[in-house]
Amino acid sequence: MAPKLQAGDFKNRARFEARAVGDDGYGNPVSGDWEEKFKVWVALRPGGLSEAVVAARLEGTQVLNVYVRASTQTRQITSEWRMIVADHGVDREYAINAQPDGLTMPGFIYFQAKSGVAA
Repeated sequence: MAPKLQAGDFKNRARFEARAVGDDGYGNPVSGDWEEKFKVWVALRPGGLSEAVVAARLEGTQVLNVYVRASTQTRQITSEWRMIVADHGVDREYAINAQPDGLTMPGFIYFQAKSGVAA
C-alpha cells in the first residue's frame, strides 16, 4: 500500500538532469553532457541498502523511494535521467532505476533511485 503523503514530506530539493543529444558530424545522434531540466521538491523514503562484489571490491548502494508531485515537468522523467539531491551542501547523485509510475497514487509520481551506480 502506498504511503499517505503530506506537504511536510516534500523537504528535499532535487535537480533532474538528462543527457544532451548532439551530432557526431555525420548525422548520427550521440549523447553529450548532462543538462539540467528542472528542480522540484521531493519526498524521499529509504528503500534499503545493498552490497555487491564487483571486481573483487565490496560496493554499497542506497535505494530511495522517491515521490514527486505530478506535473507537466515531472511526467517527462524517464529511466535515462538522473536525480541530484543537495544534502547539507553535498550533491548526491542517483540513477533512476525504472520508468516512473504515475498510477500508484493520484497526483504523485513514484520511482526508485539508486546511488553508487552509473547514471
